[in-house]
Formats: sequence, structure tokens, C-alpha cells
Amino acid sequence: MTVTYVVIGIVVLVVRWGVMTYNGLISRRNKVDESWSGIDVMLKRRHDLVPNLVETVKGYAAHEREVLENVIRARTGAEGARTSGDVDATQQAENMLTGTLRQLFALSEAYPDLKANDNFRELQGQLAEVEDDIQASRRIYNSNVTMYNNKVQQVPSNIVAGMGNFTTRQFFEIENPVEREVVKVSFSS
Repeated sequence: MTVTYVVIGIVVLVVRWGVMTYNGLISRRNKVDESWSGIDVMLKRRHDLVPNLVETVKGYAAHEREVLENVIRARTGAEGARTSGDVDATQQAENMLTGTLRQLFALSEAYPDLKANDNFRELQGQLAEVEDDIQASRRIYNSNVTMYNNKVQQVPSNIVAGMGNFTTRQFFEIENPVEREVVKVSFSS
């Protein structure tokens, strides 16, 4: 009789541990999804600013049509990737958009009137603020992905993760090594 109670006690403890582990995995996965939605909101804000920026530049640099078209094309691709929810596709599309925006901002150096335009400066400032917010959201997302992936991969919770079909998530990173470099600021006029 005592052996039966011990066996029942062990089974109850294992089941309780399994339920707690499963619920912990669900909680961490939901944190990852929540933090991805934070990135999604910032990317949407970024994408909404791009057409206004392009319109402002058009007035000053209309003959720079190729650069403007590249920015619009990259923005459209990034918006499509963002709405797909695919982290890898979003990452690649956002890297492409960042590259084309750099080209657009480089135009301002060739057009002093554009550089002095209040609307352009305001949009540039808003975009810089959004970029900072995206980086902060990316750090939060990647931190949550790390905690979730650890739980999915570490023993003994990986047993429950395998049974519950929990899979690891991708980090949201900058892949282009050029974009990892520190931007050089020059105050010469």
C-alpha cells in the first residue's frame, strides 16, 4: 500500500512538473510574440514615414528618380514582409530599406535647400526616433527569444517542448556587416 502511494505521489509530481513546464513554455512563447508585435508597430511607423520623405525629396531632387523608385520599391517589399510575419523575410527586406534610405539621405548632401527644408529635417528626425525605437524593440525581442529558446532546448524542459511541438525562434538581427559599422559624423560645413 505504501509503495502505491509513493508511485502515485511520483506520478502526480511528474504530471505537475509537466504542466508547469508546458505553461512556462506557453508564457515565454507569448512573450516572444508580444515583443515581435512591438517591432511590427515600429516598422509600420517607419514604413508610414517613407512616402512623406520621398515626396519631400522629390520636390528638390526630381531627377534622382532611380533613388526615389528604389526607396519606394524597398518600402513596399518591407511592408509586405512585415505583414507576412516571417522574421527572416522581414529582416532581409528591412535591411534593403535601410540601404535605400541611406542613399536618399545622401542626396540631401548634394541639395543644400533640401537639407535646410524644415519638413525634411522633421521627417529625418522622426525617422531617427523610429530607428531608435526599432533597436530597443529588437533588443527586447531578441532577449525574449533567447529565454524561450533556452527553455525549448535545455534539459529537462526540452522533453515537454518536444511533446508540445515548441520550436525555436529566429533572432531579428542586422545581417549586412556594413550596417553594423558605426556611422561617422562630420560637423564640417
